[in-house]
Amino acid sequence: MVNPQPQLLDIGTGAERRRIAYLREGAIRGGSAGLVWLCGLKSEMASTKATAVADWARAEGRASLRFDYSGHGRSEGRFEEGTVSRWLEETRAVFGQLTQGPQVLIGSSMGGYIALLLLRALLAETPKEAARIKGLVLVAPAWDMTDLMWERFPVSARKDIEERGVYLRPSAYGDGPYPITRTFIEDGRRHRIGAAPFDPGRPVHILHGLQDPDVPWEHTLDLVAHLSGDWTRVSAVPDGEHRLSRPQDIALLLDMIRAVSDGAGFPA
Repeated sequence: MVNPQPQLLDIGTGAERRRIAYLREGAIRGGSAGLVWLCGLKSEMASTKATAVADWARAEGRASLRFDYSGHGRSEGRFEEGTVSRWLEETRAVFGQLTQGPQVLIGSSMGGYIALLLLRALLAETPKEAARIKGLVLVAPAWDMTDLMWERFPVSARKDIEERGVYLRPSAYGDGPYPITRTFIEDGRRHRIGAAPFDPGRPVHILHGLQDPDVPWEHTLDLVAHLSGDWTRVSAVPDGEHRLSRPQDIALLLDMIRAVSDGAGFPA
């Protein structure tokens, strides 16, 4: 295992300018697709799964890219200023400026949501860029995440958001409570995937644990029903929870990435 030093990409102007930290390794070879890792909320590019994917890509001679959203990890910004719009803007800039050739998007939790939003935006606005995305591999994708949060929040949390503008959400992962702002919730409503079906036009493979307490299994089944074109496949992990970071979970994830990046597409 190596420990590359992150580089920085400037995004935005004026008061919106921030530096995004990223790790880019390898280069596209022999027609194989590069890998772009998209983190979950409050996660970062040095996480267990992100690092495992980068290590695998290096061993396979594949290109990989991972980065921290603003307010996360080594990137600039305050977490409480983050929104889906802001993090999608960063993802689009990273994809457009730091990758070349075919790519597979790999998104965990919120990263799965961002991957879907990026693909949808590129299909609508820059089809040639969208064509570089050869497939998506998603881990417990938290699509329409702010709606999902709102539905599951207790009444007291909704009241805090509506009246005080922020709710300090407890974390189950030992990193303390973190702020969920009214701006974040309201902005997320502008990015609903559930508002209208769309055809991804390339393989979407999902890995989801049946014991996930954060993103219910049924949420992925709803996504499968929502995406058109019969491009979506799901692999369930009966004893898996949300993070799916155990060695056996990562092995399943890497198998999916290999299949999608090597061009195993569907429908026939």
